[in-house]
Amino acid sequence: MDRPHLSPTFDELLDRARALVSDDRRAVLGIAGSPGAGKTTLAERLVRALNGDGTPWAAHVPMDGFHLADVELNRLGLRDRKGAPETFDAAGYAALLLRLRDDSAGDIVYAPGFERVLEQPLAGAIPVLPTARLIVTEGNYLLLWPRVRAQLDEVWFCELDEAQRVRRLVARHEEFGKDHDTAVAWVLGTDQHNADLVAATRDRADLTVKTDGTTPA
Repeated sequence: MDRPHLSPTFDELLDRARALVSDDRRAVLGIAGSPGAGKTTLAERLVRALNGDGTPWAAHVPMDGFHLADVELNRLGLRDRKGAPETFDAAGYAALLLRLRDDSAGDIVYAPGFERVLEQPLAGAIPVLPTARLIVTEGNYLLLWPRVRAQLDEVWFCELDEAQRVRRLVARHEEFGKDHDTAVAWVLGTDQHNADLVAATRDRADLTVKTDGTTPA
């Protein structure tokens, strides 16, 4: 399998994404990477560009909608590890991706979203229209969970300078309500453990995309 590590330009990424789709079936592109590496930014930019003529040809379906709710994390004793692999419904995520790949029914498929202020999943928040031929999904663990990887035509790995990634992640936690010391402790503790797990999957990706935290280089 082709696994280049020289980051392509954004136009080259667009061409590669379009090429995943064949006439007779929908494709699913995964974007993986450590927390704060720019996965969501890249996914949103790709989808905007692919839908530039106004037709919803591509849809963005993040993994974050499959966070377990805090009430369930409390029951499981996992609240202090929120964001770790075991705090997601990986089976449900894989099942949704399988349903999205098989669009023969021609129905709108509703995917869950994630509310950053509440830090809670929201059911039925993302409509995927029948016109969508490419699903762009992003999250930390796409290359860690075999049942999820099996539903993805390609997976791209976002890579960002480590110091910059940590700064961005601290700023994100502060933006959504944590004080500075709590944000730093979370980033260097729980988030860093998760980042190490994700980094170990890098070589399983089809392509490495070096970012500056906002866009591909």
